Amino acid sequence: MSSPAATSTLVVNPTAGRGKALKVLPKVMAELLRGLPEGSLELRQANTYQDAEDYCREAVAQAVDDPEQRRNLLVMGGDGLMHLGLNAAAQSEVPVGMIPAGTGNDICRGLGIPLDPLKAARVIAEGFNHKVDLTLAMGSLAHGNSQRYVGSVVASGFDAKVGIRGASMSKAWGSLAYAVAALSELRTFEPLNYRLRVNGVERLVPAMFVAVANAGYYGGGMNVAPTASVTDGLLDVTIVHPVSRATLLRLLPRMFNGSFVADPAIERFTTKEIVIDGDGLIGVADGEALGQPPFGLVCAPAALSVYVPNPNPLAKRRRSKR
Repeated sequence: MSSPAATSTLVVNPTAGRGKALKVLPKVMAELLRGLPEGSLELRQANTYQDAEDYCREAVAQAVDDPEQRRNLLVMGGDGLMHLGLNAAAQSEVPVGMIPAGTGNDICRGLGIPLDPLKAARVIAEGFNHKVDLTLAMGSLAHGNSQRYVGSVVASGFDAKVGIRGASMSKAWGSLAYAVAALSELRTFEPLNYRLRVNGVERLVPAMFVAVANAGYYGGGMNVAPTASVTDGLLDVTIVHPVSRATLLRLLPRMFNGSFVADPAIERFTTKEIVIDGDGLIGVADGEALGQPPFGLVCAPAALSVYVPNPNPLAKRRRSKR
């Protein structure tokens, strides 16, 4: 528990949620100011990816340079903006407040943050921040990066291809975009040959996909790792071994409640680190392009301070470590 910061920088993507963010922004700001009567709020509307990244990094740098001012970073939008915010603040001790206003909101879902923007603002005003794990991805990554922190899930197979196809579809599909993209991708998809290294042990694995989770959600609420915890220092790995197209189509809806893991084609384990490689793979992390394999994924324990509801909703039961 810590006091809310005296100065909060709120970075907003006004187009998030097909305009939802801009619509609810005045109410969110009023809720924040009501809960932080002695604090000040600096608003930054980010109209481009680069603007958002710059604003987040500037806010964290100001907080680090002048810790007596008790500054923090608040981000309001979809998973893309949450991803930029957590990367700016990782390993810095600067608290991050997340206000979901996108279409997926999977990072907030995995952290137990309310998906209602006003309720999320109240969580920030309550001032309860908690250290959570992140995934550290390393390799020749997108945008010229050599490393990137991930809050939710790294996808690399069928799930990644569906995510990329869905993101490129017309906004008219709305929440149906993922389902339509999945059906389109399924027509031609074949199992992929993964080359994995798990804690130094090599594995050759044909699979529909291998998902590596910190928090357990992606794709707008699909629970790919039902027992994932963001406080245990481990990554949750879910492998869907080769199945028919009909079986995969049957499993996909069951991912929303996590019941798909009972299928014999599913393998799950936890690990501190894993290397993913293979032909035809592409990395997607928190719904954003991660880059081409190979890339290494390592759990970064307690890497981020984030405002969460009180009592703490983060502890979950574990599976055995691999």
